[in-house]
Amino acid sequence: MIKTHPLKGPNRLKLGVFSANADGGLAITDVPERWAAGWQDNLTAAQIADRAGLEFFLPIARWRGFGGKNRVREWSFETFTWAAALAAATEKIGLFMTVHVPLVHPLYAAKSLATVDHISQGRAGLNIVCGWNPKEFGMFGVPLVEKGYDQAAEWLEIVEKVYASDEPVDYAGTYYTLKEAVSRPASLQMPRPVTMNAAFGGPGRDFAAANCDYLFTTFTEIADAGKHVIDIRERAEKQGRDVGVYTVCHVVCRQTQQEAEDYYTRYTVTMADHAAVDQHMAGKKEFSQSHDREAYDRYRQRFAGGAGSYPLIGTPEKIVEEMIAISAQGYAGIALSFVNYTQELPYFCDRVIPLLIKAGLRVE
Repeated sequence: MIKTHPLKGPNRLKLGVFSANADGGLAITDVPERWAAGWQDNLTAAQIADRAGLEFFLPIARWRGFGGKNRVREWSFETFTWAAALAAATEKIGLFMTVHVPLVHPLYAAKSLATVDHISQGRAGLNIVCGWNPKEFGMFGVPLVEKGYDQAAEWLEIVEKVYASDEPVDYAGTYYTLKEAVSRPASLQMPRPVTMNAAFGGPGRDFAAANCDYLFTTFTEIADAGKHVIDIRERAEKQGRDVGVYTVCHVVCRQTQQEAEDYYTRYTVTMADHAAVDQHMAGKKEFSQSHDREAYDRYRQRFAGGAGSYPLIGTPEKIVEEMIAISAQGYAGIALSFVNYTQELPYFCDRVIPLLIKAGLRVE
């Protein structure tokens, strides 16, 4: 029997785990406890999050790393097969796949996505990205697409068409030409599994407003975070749609504020993999539109800590205070990263979630 997707559940502030499929997670650091991202690591982290009632487990799609001492994020699990395995080993949590549209044919994606949706009984989700790293695309002999989100719109339209039709589908577009295309089984969720997109620039946000259920965005300060929510809601309203807005945060949750701040300094400054941080920031700044431009100059520590995302550093009470503020800015959920997910998730779930319930952002 199909389950209600967790992202459509009752909690006002949805929570998920981000980037556990890649070595280091989002942290670019040389601390000995840095995330190794082995399979058993991923399985354990997913099951911890599942038991705690978190809504989603979201991977990144990486094909090559950012160098440095640890060749950061060179090791990462492919997301369709990763999600399929986790779907069979979990009960409630949503399992997302992240796909670079230009590198994966829509018929292959439709078949793979439907497979995970059946294994999970309706808990599959798709994170649609167009890519920004020319070195990754060079590995495939594929150039970066100038209007990648135009291609993504065709790509998603094909997925929905082959799911909906009982007959073979012909398709003639700018980027795809298909003859008598079929894909069975269709997904359990219709017209397709829930979709998200992580976009900061205008074209990506327009694509999400017209096509996706959720959009992930970043911000530099909580006080200014609401402007991004207003922007995407206005774009969605023009399309006659409602799109939920999520963000990403990296977390250090400890018993005392000093302990949390000391550890944050240790892994993001003292023991950062500085060569990899430099390469990552340079590439993102030149080719990606995923952050406010000022973030690259003002917040180097955040790139070492969590790919430029907002830091939640402190006691459970301090972190909940900031989560309440993020929710008040209109965000429906947060994807979370840690230096070591299996070591840090249990304490976070045990201490933070009850406080969020008390604050009325989650239900028991």
